[in-house]
Amino acid sequence: MPCVLALDIGEKTIGIALSDENGTMALPGRTIQRGDSKRKAASDVRDIVQKNGVGEIVVGLPLMMDGSEGIQVEKVKDFVATLRNYIRIPIHYQDERLSTLEAERPMMAMGMARKERKERVDSMAASLFLQTYLSRKRFLSERESGE
Repeated sequence: MPCVLALDIGEKTIGIALSDENGTMALPGRTIQRGDSKRKAASDVRDIVQKNGVGEIVVGLPLMMDGSEGIQVEKVKDFVATLRNYIRIPIHYQDERLSTLEAERPMMAMGMARKERKERVDSMAASLFLQTYLSRKRFLSERESGE
């Protein structure tokens, strides 16, 4: 089974998380620097897809607390439009409200320095919403098969 890649797309960085081969567990990965070029970042994502045998991508959608779409959602969708020129696998959106806050709390509790938290928080957030996506997907699959 191909793994699933999650992307937490920010202004300066893209947090990466990958599922295990069974699609049951999300594992935080590295962070890609976006820089000024969407093309370069999309190319970097394509390289990750190819190296890891990724079958689908889940992109965090930073909805507002009331569920509406703000300027950040537009920026994420704009990047995804560029990414679609580089890859030909399904791309899904997953609500990522509060994922960064949820990712940062345990790192703060462990006493991790602010700089280190900043370097890891995007990939940790990606792993959180990827785990939600994988769990929902597994639940729906089991429900359809009658398990």
